[in-house]
Amino acid sequence: MALDGITVANIVSEMNAALQGARIQKIAQPEVDEIMLTVKTLQGTRRILMSASASLPLIYFTDKNKLSPMKAPNFCMLLRKHIGSGKILRVWQPSLERIIHFEIEHYDEMGDLKKKDLILELMGKHSNLIFCDDEGMIIDSLKHISAQTSSVREVLPGREYFIPVTQEKLDPLSAGQDAFLSTVFSRPLPLYKAIYMSFTGISPVIAQELCCRAGLDSDQSAKEFSVDEQLHLCRIFLQLMEDVREESFGPNIIYDADGVPVEFASVPLTLYRELNAEKYDTVSEVLETYYARKNDVTRIRQKSADLRHLVNTMLERESKKLDLQSRQLKDTEKRDQFRLYGELLHTWQYQIEPGASSAVVPNYYDDDKEVKITLDPNKTASENAQRYYEKYEKMKRTYDALSELISQTRADVEQLESIKTFLDQAVSEADLNQIREELAQSGYIHRQAAQKKKGASRPEKSRPWHYRTEDGYDIYVGKNNLQNDELTFRIANASDWWFHSKKAPGSHVIARRKDGQELPDHVFELAASAAAWYSSLRDADKVEIDYVQRREVKKPNGAKPGFVVYYTNYSMTARPDISSLTLVE
Repeated sequence: MALDGITVANIVSEMNAALQGARIQKIAQPEVDEIMLTVKTLQGTRRILMSASASLPLIYFTDKNKLSPMKAPNFCMLLRKHIGSGKILRVWQPSLERIIHFEIEHYDEMGDLKKKDLILELMGKHSNLIFCDDEGMIIDSLKHISAQTSSVREVLPGREYFIPVTQEKLDPLSAGQDAFLSTVFSRPLPLYKAIYMSFTGISPVIAQELCCRAGLDSDQSAKEFSVDEQLHLCRIFLQLMEDVREESFGPNIIYDADGVPVEFASVPLTLYRELNAEKYDTVSEVLETYYARKNDVTRIRQKSADLRHLVNTMLERESKKLDLQSRQLKDTEKRDQFRLYGELLHTWQYQIEPGASSAVVPNYYDDDKEVKITLDPNKTASENAQRYYEKYEKMKRTYDALSELISQTRADVEQLESIKTFLDQAVSEADLNQIREELAQSGYIHRQAAQKKKGASRPEKSRPWHYRTEDGYDIYVGKNNLQNDELTFRIANASDWWFHSKKAPGSHVIARRKDGQELPDHVFELAASAAAWYSSLRDADKVEIDYVQRREVKKPNGAKPGFVVYYTNYSMTARPDISSLTLVE
C-alpha cells in the first residue's frame, strides 16, 4: 500500500526522536527525484533517503549509500548552500497529512542565525520536495508546478507555500464521537469507503482494518448499521487515534506463504490474520524491506516476461498440434475393419459376381454373421480385396507414425506446462537461469555461448527449497524440472519418501527420514501439502497427491527432464499449504 497518514506519523515519530539536534554533513541527489541527507546524531551517522517519485514516494533511514552524479543538480547545490551544515530542530507532520516538515537552523553568509523548512509531500503523482524560508515562501522545489499545470496551487520560487485543500475531509486526530458518527454514517457508501473518504490520512486498508476489528461488514452501506454498531466502530476508531497521538506504533509486514510481501502498516492488521505477520523495530526497516522485496518480485516478473511469452507461444502451438494429431489418429480407427474386408473378400471371392457394387459375405470371426462390403464394380473381387489391404496398410503406417508423434507431442506439452508452473514460482535470477538451461537442453531456445568476463563472479546456483518441520524433519522441494531430477536421483536416499501432485505439473517433494526411523503421519501430511502448494493446482481446495518411497521412482531412458514413472504408490488428498513449515536458509 502507499504511505498513509498513520505510517507517516510513525516515520515522523521515529525521525523526530533520532534527529533532534543532528547536524547535516552531506547532501546528495542520486536520482532526479531523490535526495539523500547524511546527518551526524548523538548515536552516530545516519542516512535519510527522501524520494518524491510519482510512482513510489518514500522516506526512511537507510544504511545503504547511493552513487551520485559527477555534477550535482541545481536543487542539490541550493540545499548545500543554505543547509549544508545546518542543525535539525524538529521533524513534524501537520495533522495526519502525508507531509513531513524538517525544521532546520543554520547560519547565512552574514553569520546570522536563520531557519529553513524542508517539506516532503508524499502524495502519489503530486509528490514533491519543497524548500521554504522561515516566512513560508518557497525558495525552490524538486518539481516546479506552474498555473498551467495546476489550477489548485503553484509551486514556484517566490510563491507562498500552503497545503492545497481539494477534499472536504476532517482531521481524525481532533475529531470526536459526534463528528465521526455524523460524518461517516451519513454517507450512502460502503462502510470502509465512508471512513477513508471522511478523514485525512486514513487509507482504504486502515478503514477495512477498523471494520474488521469491529466485526462489521466493510462492504455494507454505512447507513444500514444500528446505533450500537456505530458506537462500537467509533470507539475503535478513537482508540486508534489515541494510539497515534501517544506514538504507540507496531510496524509490520504481511507475507504470503511464499514469503512475498503483501502489505505493510504501522499498526497490527487483523485483516490478514490468515497470513504471516512479521514485526520490525522501526518503520524504516519495514519500508526498506518491503519495497526491496517487492522490487525483487517485480524484477523477476519482468525478467521472466520473455520466457513466459516464449513458453505460452510454444505451449499453444504444441497443444494445437496435439489436437490435430489426435483427430488424425481417430480417422485411422477403421484400419482393422479394412483388413477384415480384404480378408473376407479374398476368402469368398469365388461367390462374388463380376461387376457387383457390393457383396454380402459370412464373417467367420463373428459366428458367420453376414457383412455387407462396398465394391468397385470396375475391379474384380481379388482386386477389391487388394484395395482394402492397401487401405489397411496405409492407415496402419499412419497410426504407428501418429502414435509416436502424439507421444512426443504430449511429452512436450507436459514439459511446457511444468515449465510454465515453475516460472510462476521463480523467486531469483538463478531460478530463471536454470529454467533457461532446461529450455536450451530441450531445444526450445538457442544456447548462448557463455562469455566469461575476466574477474566476473560465478552466477549464484539455484538450490531446492529446504523446509523443516517443528520436530526437525527435513522436506525438500524442487524449483524446476532439472532440480526435480537432481533432488530425486542424487540428493534423496532410496528410503526417503517422494511426493508429487497426481496428473498435474509440479515439484518433486522429498521427505527425509531421520536416524533411520519411519516418518510420523503428520510429516506425510506436511510433505503432501507442500507438493500440492508447489503444483499447478495451488488454488484448489484439495489436491490428490501420489507418494512412494524414492526407490520405487524410475526415470525412463530418453525421458524429458523431471519426467519419472512409478508402478506402485499410495495416494492422499492434501490442502495446498506450507504455513506450518519453516524455510531453512
